[in-house]
Amino acid sequence: MNSGAVEVAVLEAGAGGRPLLLLHGFTGAKEDFADWLDPLAARGWHAVAPDHRGHGGSDAPGTEADYSLATLASDALGVADALGWSRFVLLGHSMGGMVAQLVALKTPERIRGLVLMDTAHGAVEGVDPELAALGVEVARTAGLGVIADLTADRPSPLSTPADERVKRERPGYVEFGDRKFRACSPAMYAALVVEMLSQPDRLDALAALHVATLVVVGEQDRPFLEPCRRLAATIPGARLVVLPDAGHGPQFEAPEAWWEAVAGFLDDVAGDTAQ
Repeated sequence: MNSGAVEVAVLEAGAGGRPLLLLHGFTGAKEDFADWLDPLAARGWHAVAPDHRGHGGSDAPGTEADYSLATLASDALGVADALGWSRFVLLGHSMGGMVAQLVALKTPERIRGLVLMDTAHGAVEGVDPELAALGVEVARTAGLGVIADLTADRPSPLSTPADERVKRERPGYVEFGDRKFRACSPAMYAALVVEMLSQPDRLDALAALHVATLVVVGEQDRPFLEPCRRLAATIPGARLVVLPDAGHGPQFEAPEAWWEAVAGFLDDVAGDTAQ
């Protein structure tokens, strides 16, 4: 699918249903939502999950200047345009939630509902800046395969008991994460690590956003738990759901509770827009 600037790979289900765009996180992929597209379609949604540029099967421009959160937001709007969606519900996970905030602030009239999932409203907290800078340098000089090899047996900054449980219990989950990471663009990695650790805070702007909003976060997701609480406290009328026994990937770690929260919110949005 052409977003207007790059070719974007998508997964989708439920064509003709209510529009729902799902944006994955940093070094993730559209397959992060693959388990849920058919259930969403069964509830009347046209659920579309794209790969961001530099991820998965989407185009990967070669320079760091080709990547920014604002550029990813423009790509997301381009996907909605290509689908013929004048208005849609938007879900963003982690970095995708940052992108979703930018989309909602830029075009609030197009957003029927907003789900912000394990994300932040400004610079990501709790990350060692020296370690991040080293990762950026290795990405630039040696590529992501080297980072993947060096960190294969080390916990990530987002490791939680819930994540470790899923790695033990879900066949192929570790390999799934490794494939997603290695498929990413080094230029994307370097550019967006730098931006996410230094981006300006959006809370003041979000305080004026009048869009039905759900903020959902895993209780073990320490870097994002307090930012999510602040998002829910700031966006007018926002609903906060903190998921027990979940970390940064609650759709995998607490799937039933995650589905109950997200599907319930989407049902409410569908009911509101039908009136």
